[in-house]
Amino acid sequence: MPQFFWNKRLIMLLVSIIILVALIGFSLRGRSQPSWPEQFVKDTAGWIQSLVSKPAQYVASFIGNLQDLQNTYDENKQLKTRVEKIVSLEAQVQMLKKENKQLRDVLGEKKSLSDKEPMAAAVIGRNPDRWQEIVIIDKGKVNGIKQNMAVMTATGLVGKVKSVNQFTSTVQLLSAMDPKNRISAIVQGSNTNGTVEGYDEEKKLLLVKRIPYDAKVAKGQTVITSGLGGVFPEGLLIGTVVDVKPDQYGLNQTAYVKPGADFYEIRNVLVITRLMPQPSLSQMGSQKGENF
Repeated sequence: MPQFFWNKRLIMLLVSIIILVALIGFSLRGRSQPSWPEQFVKDTAGWIQSLVSKPAQYVASFIGNLQDLQNTYDENKQLKTRVEKIVSLEAQVQMLKKENKQLRDVLGEKKSLSDKEPMAAAVIGRNPDRWQEIVIIDKGKVNGIKQNMAVMTATGLVGKVKSVNQFTSTVQLLSAMDPKNRISAIVQGSNTNGTVEGYDEEKKLLLVKRIPYDAKVAKGQTVITSGLGGVFPEGLLIGTVVDVKPDQYGLNQTAYVKPGADFYEIRNVLVITRLMPQPSLSQMGSQKGENF
């Protein structure tokens, strides 16, 4: 009797193995349509997933909209504050312009170092090998462009016109490693004169040298063109002081200036014509192309 039950169990085990192998083979064979149990399970799981995901997506979307609304509200407050400041500054600028004109009329002065005339131009070429040195713009001799004119973007000075063709011009950037690429500058707040000479490529900062050792130059002060170089007009934004160090002899200081313009991303520029008469090279006592 025990032998019979043992044989019966063995037979049932073998039959179960055969059925299992058959089911595995059936499930692995290529089919264009799943079986109805598989389809039922998949449809049920999909319906449950859809039932759960839709409310979850709605809640997430609602929370995201609330966050966007809060961010928009905060940005709107900031923009309103800026607009109010801009309106106030515009009023001050107009008042100062009026006072300046009145004073110049009283003194009989009709011209100033800051008098200038901008001309819009677009960058049409840039050599990847000289990305930090030159750009090509779509204005040339026929447009009145001349060598050494200042070139700037809406945020600050980027360089000068190096060469002029009939319809295009080459602009040398302030970030170019050219020893003759020097600009006469003034640090606002301390009324200290210096010269932009060189560019720290690692720190992405301009070097303003020849600042007197006793000058009170500090971080955050604005650097502009002085207009005394004979070519650039006065008041063009160069950048902001981020650090000041004495030179190797301790006789002068060097200011590290963050450029106002982005030398890497330049699309549109303004070519600045100085309206004040330029002194002759012999009067300046310098070679052509040295000081601006």
